[in-house]
Amino acid sequence: MSAIAKDTETGTDFAELKARLKSTWASGDYDVFSRFMEKDAEQFFLRLGVKPGTRLLDVACGAGQLALIAARAGAQVSGCDIAPNWIEKARARAAAEGLNIDFKEGDAEALPYADGEFDVVVSLIGAMFAPRPDLVAAELTRVCRPGGIIAMANWTPGGFVGRMFKTISNHIAPSGMPAPVLWGDETVVRERLSKGIADLKFALRNYHFDYPFPPNAVVEFYRVNYGPMTRAFALLDSQGQDNLRRDLVELWSANNTAKDGHTKVDAEYLEVIATKGGKASVRAGKLANRVLQGAAELAKFAEGLSEEEWRKPISDRDRRTVGIVVHHVASVYPVEIELARAVASGKAAIEVTWEVVNDLNAKHANKNEAVTKAEALELLRKNSEEAAAAVRALTDYELDKSAPIGLSFGAPVTAQFVIEDHALRHSWHHLARIRKALGR
Repeated sequence: MSAIAKDTETGTDFAELKARLKSTWASGDYDVFSRFMEKDAEQFFLRLGVKPGTRLLDVACGAGQLALIAARAGAQVSGCDIAPNWIEKARARAAAEGLNIDFKEGDAEALPYADGEFDVVVSLIGAMFAPRPDLVAAELTRVCRPGGIIAMANWTPGGFVGRMFKTISNHIAPSGMPAPVLWGDETVVRERLSKGIADLKFALRNYHFDYPFPPNAVVEFYRVNYGPMTRAFALLDSQGQDNLRRDLVELWSANNTAKDGHTKVDAEYLEVIATKGGKASVRAGKLANRVLQGAAELAKFAEGLSEEEWRKPISDRDRRTVGIVVHHVASVYPVEIELARAVASGKAAIEVTWEVVNDLNAKHANKNEAVTKAEALELLRKNSEEAAAAVRALTDYELDKSAPIGLSFGAPVTAQFVIEDHALRHSWHHLARIRKALGR
C-alpha cells in the first residue's frame, strides 16, 4: 500500500473520506449513465465464458448493469455497491425482468460475503475507485473460490478517461487517495494481486462511447448523471465551472470521431483476468462424477423406452408418468444444488420441507403432462452437467459445513450429505422406481 493510502487510512478524516465517496457515487443518475455502456459491458461478460449456474459476484455493481447481463445468461448472481440508491434501482430492474439477483449494500474493501463463496468475482469500472486498493485486492481474492476467476475492467492512466480525470484534477484539489487509474497499470496490478493468485492475464481494450448528441451535450450529460463529475462541478464556483466545462468540451471534441452531431470516443481500459490459486477438492470431484453417473444411467435407460412406456404411470399411488418423473429428476438439480450451497455457506434451510417438495412435485406434474422424451433428456443432460460443475467447485471446507434443513427435520447436516442424499441419490432412486413400474 502506498504511503498516501496509509496516511489516508490511519488519519482522523478517513471516515469523512469514505462518507464523501459514498455521497459522490450516490449522486447523479448512474442508472441513466450506465445504459450507454451496456453493449461493451456485455462483450466484457461474454469473454469470461461464464456458464449457467456459476456463482458470480459483481463488486461495485452500480444500478446492476453487469449483474443483469450475467443473470440473463443463467448465472447465480449477487451484487453489491456502496450507494444504497443504486442498489434499490438494481433490485427494481431485476424484479421487472423476473431475475433472481441478491443485491446488497457493501464496500469493496470489506465485502459482506463468506470466504470462497463465488466462482467468478467481477468488477467493471467499479472497485478501482475504492481508496485502499490493497484491501480491495485482498477482498476480491478472499471471496473467490480456489481455482475461480477474478475479472476487472479498469481505466488506464493514458486512455481517454484517464485524461478526462486528469483534466478534472487540474481544477479541483486532489482527494488524498491513490489514483484510481493505477488499477489500469499492469505493473501495479501485478503487485496488488500477488497474493493467492496462480495466474494473471491482461489485455488492453476499448470502451466505445457513442452518444447521440454533440460533445458539449455529453459534458452536460456527465455533469448531471455521473457522480464524480457531478461532485467536481459542485466544488467549483461559477467561473470555475465554466473553465472546467470548456476544457472537458475541448477534450471530447478533440477525440470525437463522429461527424453527424453525435459523439464517438474510444476509451482504453485494462482487462484483468486473475485465477485464484489453491487445489480443487478431490472429494468434490468424485462427488461430481457420481452425480453425472446417476444422470447418465437414467438417461441411458430412458432413451430405449417406447412411447407407451414413456406414458405409463409409476404406480397406483403415484399417477405421474415415467416421462414426467424423468423430467422431474432433471428439473430439480438446480434446487438441490441451491440447497447444498446454502448449507455450504452455513445457512439454515428449515423452510424446505417435504410438504413443500410434494407441492412442487404436484405443480410440476400438472405443468409437464405432455413433456417429450427429447425435451426431458436434454434438460437432464444440461442440468446434471451444471450441477456437477457446481459440486466440483466446492472446497473441502464447504463440503464439511453444516446447517439445519427442513428435509432432515431440522437436523444439522453437511453440504456433502445434502449432495449425496439429494442431487446424487435422486436419479438412482427414480431409476429404480421406473424399472419396477415397467417390470424391467
